Amino acid sequence: MKELINSLKGDKVIWAFVSLLALFSFMPVFSASSNLAYLRNGTGNAVTYLIKHLAHIFIGFFIIYQVHKIPYHYFRGISRIALPIVWILLVYTLVKGSVIDGANASRWIQVPFIGVSFQTSTFAAIVLYIYVARYLSKSRDEKPTFQQSLFELWLPVFITVLLILPANFSTAALIFAMVMMLAFIGKYPLKYIAVILGTGVVALVFFILVVKAFPDAFPNRVDTWISRIDNFTSNKPGEDDYQIEKAKIAIASGGFYGLGPGKSIQKNFLPQSSSDFIFAIIVEEYGLLGAISVIGIYLLLLFRFVIAAHKSNTLFGKLVVVGLGFPIIFQALINMAVAVELLPVTGQTLPLISSGGSSVWMTCIALGIILSVTKKEEEIAQELSEKQKREDALQKLIDKQLQEDEDEETKEENYSITDNPMNAVLNKK
Repeated sequence: MKELINSLKGDKVIWAFVSLLALFSFMPVFSASSNLAYLRNGTGNAVTYLIKHLAHIFIGFFIIYQVHKIPYHYFRGISRIALPIVWILLVYTLVKGSVIDGANASRWIQVPFIGVSFQTSTFAAIVLYIYVARYLSKSRDEKPTFQQSLFELWLPVFITVLLILPANFSTAALIFAMVMMLAFIGKYPLKYIAVILGTGVVALVFFILVVKAFPDAFPNRVDTWISRIDNFTSNKPGEDDYQIEKAKIAIASGGFYGLGPGKSIQKNFLPQSSSDFIFAIIVEEYGLLGAISVIGIYLLLLFRFVIAAHKSNTLFGKLVVVGLGFPIIFQALINMAVAVELLPVTGQTLPLISSGGSSVWMTCIALGIILSVTKKEEEIAQELSEKQKREDALQKLIDKQLQEDEDEETKEENYSITDNPMNAVLNKK
């Protein structure tokens, strides 16, 4: 075990928090999955779902380990190559996307031969954040014009977001917001950010008008997320009210200490109890104490991301940590806000805790890249430390030799003929 821990490079605190969240996830997932087990096989035995979640987490940590060994600057070039591939995948998802458990259509594609569902928008987000970080770090030196950045930066951003928007408004909005944040941190001119933000709003309104005018032109879920916003801002009964009502009952039932692990009642009524609304089950079973603990871990992880970004010696490294780390935390906060009805239903999972394959693995890819950045800084610090040690050792040898030479000279200067008359004669030149 000690050898395994020593082989892990990068920020050990990030490793610890990620491991803590992953280990904790087994208890609520096992408990919340009993509803799915009962609906599918009538037994309520959730061991199969627990093993499946264990496999997802195990593969996820394997992904983190493999990715964090790759030098993070390699991802500069990878992002440029991967972005057109991402667009092809997003178009294919819109056309051929599958329905998972009767919900969230056109978000997933099935990977051939292995039968695993894959949500392309999460992968697209990772590639886009790295691409934006690459451009902003390069533009600090080259100082491109606004017209150049329109084609090199904002056109790829808008293409990616628009390909995600019809099927997944919440993810598209989160990606666009994170890109705006990256642009601000990367010192992109504020007046241009304002122009891009206004363009984004106009493009969204235009898109909605087109969809309303031609509802059958292409696959979309615009009516779904518009009705969700409608229901959230009004008192109209809607399809999502049932889930929100059960989630709030679960949270109210939890009290301070909770009902205890596995004793949730509302998991039997919440359709997405092991994914979108798992936070409600956590509060019901572990109470306010458990909820604060989970929120605290995410906030500490956010704080660690800030430290990692601050320590990075390159602007690209800083932007990569911010661009990949902050969305994980914001996604967690959005998931929690939905459970307590601070936001309309979005379909965002709780990172590293909710059940699911591709969502866990994409989060692990992002964490692996972040750890690669922190690993590089550790390597630089270690090299500097070893260099300092070598210089200190060399200095000690030099000091020792100088001291020996001084002692020898002192002996010769203090040499007297009375000490040894014969030597004085023999040594005379």
